[in-house]
Amino acid sequence: MLPAPSGWARSHSVHFRDQPAIRVAANLVEVRVRVGCEFVERANTAVHAVLQVEPRLDGRFALLDEHWDNEPPAATSRYVDGFGNFCRRVNVPAGESVLRYSAVVELAGEPDPVSRYARELSPSELPDDTLAFTLPSRLCPSDELGTEAWDLFGNVTPGWQRVQAICDWVHEQITFGYGTSTSVSTAKDVLVARQGVCRDFAHLAVTFCRALNIPARYTFGYLPDIGVVPPEDPMDFCAWMEVSLDGAWWTFDPRNNEPRVGRVLIGRGRDALDVAMVTTYGAVELLSMNVWADEVVS
Repeated sequence: MLPAPSGWARSHSVHFRDQPAIRVAANLVEVRVRVGCEFVERANTAVHAVLQVEPRLDGRFALLDEHWDNEPPAATSRYVDGFGNFCRRVNVPAGESVLRYSAVVELAGEPDPVSRYARELSPSELPDDTLAFTLPSRLCPSDELGTEAWDLFGNVTPGWQRVQAICDWVHEQITFGYGTSTSVSTAKDVLVARQGVCRDFAHLAVTFCRALNIPARYTFGYLPDIGVVPPEDPMDFCAWMEVSLDGAWWTFDPRNNEPRVGRVLIGRGRDALDVAMVTTYGAVELLSMNVWADEVVS
């Protein structure tokens, strides 16, 4: 549900305090999910690239297995960016090539945690490491949508109820459609057009939250169709947001607008520019992209 990747630089070092990792008790059902992706590309000359498709290790899951299978074989190296995301460096050779990543994760068969009485913190109470996520960013210009945010949600009960109201509004007012936005469409563009993909849903919700002084960060990853009717569209990466309430980060998904089972987190950032799936340092033609997130049935 994300547009074709494009190249952007990453920067800005921030430290996070997240909701404590949930340990799976012995009496809870555990689910295994196979996730991954494949990019088929063509380049006229060798090009250096950075991919961000590997799950973070601080997600609500355990990584059991992972591997890269590139054609032709290509040496890679991995580093951690300023947001704590895993980034894979690779030299893409001239001609046609395939970059393929696959992993198996295990997680609790429970939907996203909900805390309906979680409260908003005043700006003076916010932890230091959340303040960066109250500020406008290139694709989430909260300084430009403050009036709209306060008109729509200023009278809603602060806390979980207000964030959920933002998600409800975005879910109901924005029409999902591939090809209705670009990789540089801002939340303001989406608000005017009233259409976009999950990336745009997340950007608009993040922007409204920040305009109300609620820390919010853009997130994306793999999302299997567990416990829901699979859509007709092919599987794709999914974008959602994390919001800081009561000193912890909580998952909200304005596109699907319901707690889901099986989220596998890849990246966090201020907006999608910080978590580009593929960053290339030169011209590369993307011939095809395939994404999978499937429950492993014993």
